[in-house]
Amino acid sequence: MNYHIDAEKIRLDEIRKRIETTDLVPSRISLLEEITAKFRDLESAGLTTLADLRHELKNAKRLDALSAATGIEKDYLILLRREIEGYFPKPAALKEFDGLQRGENEKLEKHGIRNAAEVYEATRNARNIAALAESTGVDASTLKTLSNWADLTRIRWVSPLTARMLADAGYDSAEKVAEADPETLCAALERLNEGGRYFKGKIGLRDIRRLVHAAGYAVR
Repeated sequence: MNYHIDAEKIRLDEIRKRIETTDLVPSRISLLEEITAKFRDLESAGLTTLADLRHELKNAKRLDALSAATGIEKDYLILLRREIEGYFPKPAALKEFDGLQRGENEKLEKHGIRNAAEVYEATRNARNIAALAESTGVDASTLKTLSNWADLTRIRWVSPLTARMLADAGYDSAEKVAEADPETLCAALERLNEGGRYFKGKIGLRDIRRLVHAAGYAVR
């Protein structure tokens, strides 16, 4: 499994269903308007996969052409682009992970590992971790922890801080988050954050439900 989902293997109707089953933020609710008809029009224009859709929405020129070909409003397509690009989280830089000791970032960066995606790819199994520990001088247990955090950041909305919280709460993989009961997970995170240990503010159950839903797609 790669850091990001494989857009070539995801059919357009799967994206429609994902949008329909997602608890969308208010600014994205309009994506549901006549969504079946709009996605049928996209398929009629020759788009069959998420990769096709991203390609046709990647710049203003292509988006304008797709709007003209399908009759779908440009504003809708712009909103759709924002939604699907959220399925591909930008890998966090190593420096954003607070748990590394002084000098460990530099050791990994010298080895060509600069962000969460590169950590994830380089630490896929115990053998990879052992080899990386030997070549970089970073302790294997540290690399395993960092690997878990990197895996968690594959989930939409999961920052390095959120990844650390999830792992500390016992949910140290995207798969565990995908299988979690939202209420149980929310309660665990609230206990962990008591007294503002990680951040000030309340953890909302609705946001945790969104997180679990998103995790399900990250591990497919």
